[in-house]
Order: sequence, then structure tokens, then C-alpha cells
Amino acid sequence: MEITTDMIKALREETGVSVMQCKKALEEAAGDVEKAKVILRKISAATASKKSDRELAAGIVSAYIHAGGSVVGAVVLVCETDFVSRNEEFGKLAYDIAMHVAAMHPQFLSRDDIKEEDLRAAREVFAGEVANLPEASKEKALQGKLESYISERVLVEQPFVKNSDMTVRQLIDQYVQKFGERIEVARFERLSVK
Repeated sequence: MEITTDMIKALREETGVSVMQCKKALEEAAGDVEKAKVILRKISAATASKKSDRELAAGIVSAYIHAGGSVVGAVVLVCETDFVSRNEEFGKLAYDIAMHVAAMHPQFLSRDDIKEEDLRAAREVFAGEVANLPEASKEKALQGKLESYISERVLVEQPFVKNSDMTVRQLIDQYVQKFGERIEVARFERLSVK
């Protein structure tokens, strides 16, 4: 299939990735736009992991207020330079993550933040739920329930509220690829009246 400039332009507008990377992804995917998006996500993750040791010296604080002022999501999003932190798209990313925090109520930033007593309590509850299963499948069911419990509560593993096809981590990785800098959520908070 011929890769047209309109295809490249449309993919670039949708993903924000450079024209050359969009063209390469479309060529690799033989013109299939959905496959090209998957290829670009893989590239985003690889780019983000290469930049994981860089120092984060700038950032922005953003908040989202929802439901007539009864719920607030706030996030501190950090990056390497002021140039990126002052970028309008970086601010939009911070706002979108704050909206996600307000809507999805994550409890942990990453798996490293989960305390052993939280895991122990969850294991005890799930052990009771799988108690009647055959012995052969009990451990697998317990692990599945525990894994689901964790991914529902860890911010970067949650499906992004505005696009459930990607996680919050994949969303951030897209912006790492776009800006060429390491980006991380340093902190988040959700406050509600109830």
C-alpha cells in the first residue's frame, strides 16, 4: 500500500509524534494505521526507558475540579527543562492526568508505593474468595485477583480515562517521545467532599 502524505499527517495529528517516525511506522505497518499506532507506542516505551536516568529539574502543578466543586484531582508533573514545562501541551498533559486522578481515584503512584500490609490484607480477602476452587487453580486465581487489584489502584497502570486503549504510563511515554525529555508524575492527590 502506498503511504500518502495525508496518512502521515493524520497519524502525526493524532499522536503528536514526528513526521519521520509516523512515516516509518506506517511503512512498517504496510499502511495499517492501527498497527502503526502500536508500533509508535512501542517506540515511545523504548524512548522513555532510555531517558529514565536523567535529572528532573522542572515541572508544573495542575488541578482539575469536578462535579460542582466536590472532587479535585491535583498532580505535580516534572520534566527535565523549563522549556518543556512551559509548553502548552505539557500543561494539557498535567491537566489530563489530574482529571484522571479525580475520576479514577488511584491510591498509589507505582507498585513500589504499595506497602506489604496492603498486599497481605488483599491476599487474605482474595484467599477467602478462591477457597472453594480446585486446589490446582486456586493459586492462579489468587494471583489474578491480586494483579487486578494492584493495577486498578496504581496510577500509571490504570487505563487512561479519556482513552482506555492506553495506560497512564503509555500516555506519559508518548509525551516523552514527543518532547525528547523524561517526564514523571512526582505526586498526586485526590480530595473529595464525601
